[in-house]
Amino acid sequence: MNEVLIAKLDLNGYLDEFKNFLARDKELFLQGDKSLHFKRIDELCKLEFKAPPQLQKLDTALLHLSKQGILHLDEIAEFVKILHYFSYLKNLKCEGNLKTWLDKIKPPKSLLEFYNYFDEKGVFKDDSDERLMNLNQALKIKNETINHEFKKLSHSKNLNPYLIDTQIHSINGLQSLLVRGGFSHFIQAKIIGRSKTGGFYIVPLSIENLQDEIQKIKNQKEEIYYEYAKKFSLFLGKELLFLKFIDKSFDLFDHYSARVMFAKKKDFEFILCDDSDEIVLKNFAHPALKNPKSVNVEFKKQVLLITGVNAGGKSMLLKSILSAAFLAKALLPMQIRACESKIGSFKAFEAIIEDPQNVKNNISTFAGRMLQISKLFSQKNMLLGIDEIELGTDFEEAGCLYREIILKLIENKLKIIITTHHKLLAMLLAKNDQIELLAALYDEKNSRPQYEFLKGTIGKSYAFETALNYQIPPFLVEKARKNYGEDKQNLEELVSKNINLELELRTKLRELQFKENKVDTLLNSLKIQKEKEENEFKTRLRELEFEFHRAIEEAKKTLNFKELKDKQRTLNRANELKKAILLPSMKKNDELRVGDFVKYEKIKGRILNISKNDALIESEGLRLRVPLRLLKISQELPKKNAKTSINIQKPRHLGVSLDLHGLRSDEAIERLDRFISDALIAGFDEVLIYHGIGTGKLAFAVKEFLKTHKSVKSFHDAPLNQGGFGAKVVKF
Repeated sequence: MNEVLIAKLDLNGYLDEFKNFLARDKELFLQGDKSLHFKRIDELCKLEFKAPPQLQKLDTALLHLSKQGILHLDEIAEFVKILHYFSYLKNLKCEGNLKTWLDKIKPPKSLLEFYNYFDEKGVFKDDSDERLMNLNQALKIKNETINHEFKKLSHSKNLNPYLIDTQIHSINGLQSLLVRGGFSHFIQAKIIGRSKTGGFYIVPLSIENLQDEIQKIKNQKEEIYYEYAKKFSLFLGKELLFLKFIDKSFDLFDHYSARVMFAKKKDFEFILCDDSDEIVLKNFAHPALKNPKSVNVEFKKQVLLITGVNAGGKSMLLKSILSAAFLAKALLPMQIRACESKIGSFKAFEAIIEDPQNVKNNISTFAGRMLQISKLFSQKNMLLGIDEIELGTDFEEAGCLYREIILKLIENKLKIIITTHHKLLAMLLAKNDQIELLAALYDEKNSRPQYEFLKGTIGKSYAFETALNYQIPPFLVEKARKNYGEDKQNLEELVSKNINLELELRTKLRELQFKENKVDTLLNSLKIQKEKEENEFKTRLRELEFEFHRAIEEAKKTLNFKELKDKQRTLNRANELKKAILLPSMKKNDELRVGDFVKYEKIKGRILNISKNDALIESEGLRLRVPLRLLKISQELPKKNAKTSINIQKPRHLGVSLDLHGLRSDEAIERLDRFISDALIAGFDEVLIYHGIGTGKLAFAVKEFLKTHKSVKSFHDAPLNQGGFGAKVVKF
């Protein structure tokens, strides 16, 4: 199933390149705690390490050991490679979860008894056994003798007339000479083959005897190797559980290292799936594209319906969202700004993209689509992509049918991405709160798609414009326009406009409801604060009344004394009691300034204005006046309201210039943002922005905003006759 999905999402090339970094072939997905794997991968990214050695799969070898079988030394060498590599890893300066995991891998002492018989590449060291050393020396001597004999024969005067060449040929593993017929008069030899030219491959009897002796030596070596294989297999069999553990551990580290090395080569980033079903992509690029235009998407509802121009990137956007979620689940790196992105967790993925028509099974395109979709109603926690949803049938009937299907899939909690170039389905679904609209933008002036998307609106198909762009004769396109009819086109535009206006109204109503809820919260908070202050005031008033009463009573005591000294002493005590009374005062907080972020109980906001004893603060779009003495500096910035800016239709009376004189920076930037969106939809490629010179604050704010706007290609100061330093020429 994954192979089919990978092919549909155009990820084959990416995954083939990734698999080149694996030490041995394995499943794509990591099993177990994804969060723990992510931490280990992140820690490994900070290290420089050599790649794991290439290994063969050891499942069969482990099975043989479980049945007390004897492994070949080559199979045993694979286990030795693993042990050597983990020994190397333990010497790296690992930290955190990775170090804790590696520390748990402790080979038993019994395995270390044969560990030194092999080098790091898994080659058995013959110098560890004297018998093998002697046999190797004997082999060397025999081979030198054979070479000497061949050299002597190739230069023999008697044999020279029969030699076709003086080379030594290897036939079936035996060294031989190539001669002509009649050679037997001068040399005794065994014929082991014939050449295409009629020559004979011969092995002289003297050399044949030497070759037999070499084969006997090799057989002796094999017997010694078998002894070691039996001995080592016995050790390995006793530690079978550990071998299974370290074999799986090697595969796990192979997963980590391949991902890290691939990410470093490509300069890719990792992203960990969270527990939500939201998808937010920032600067994501599909790995199949060369010089791709990065994608920015916020997909937080259940359905994302992408409409608009053909060849505008709708299908690639669908594949990009599915690919990003699939790669994140597999903990594979990708081109993305991970710190600003978010990808939820999905149990399954499905992409209905190709035409399912099948002649062999006598199935039509539409029937194939119905068969695919019928299997989805039992699915849960799935991310689904359907490309060109009305494919294969009448779009009006399909629109009504698919509306009901999609609503049912929404009930089943499926997350769905849909593309269509027909508006009917979008119009039928637009009122559902669980559906987001995204329109592909089209550059009418240059007759080409922009590969950008506008949120919250229904896109136009631009079928006639696209046909002209792909060299369809203009007279045919014009004839089609007339057949389509201006009235029907105008009606369709009016319906689209009505839907878009309704969407805008609903968005504003949601914003208004949010503000009303916030007002209620603020009023309740103020009421609680008022009651608290009234209680504090009453408590303090009672305390002051009691203290004044004590001072007065002390002063009254002077009436009971006749001596002046006693009266003076009593009055002094009364005066001291009076001085000890601390009256409340209105203390002004001189540290506060306009623009400071402050808090008043649970309310946080920014100071807009300061009068004598009060401050005007703004909190989440609402303004209120609060006494200065009750405000405190806040280190935490207040949360900003999410603002939805929807440009519904192509502006009819939009100018090519915008005057921002006299506006505050935040007001100016908001107006500039709307103006640029309108200009893009109108098809302008250049506009003029007037900001003036003044203190320079507004000019600086405009410049910084233009730097970060993704649709602005360049900007510069206007000519002197158009405003000079007080204006900017902006190009898209």
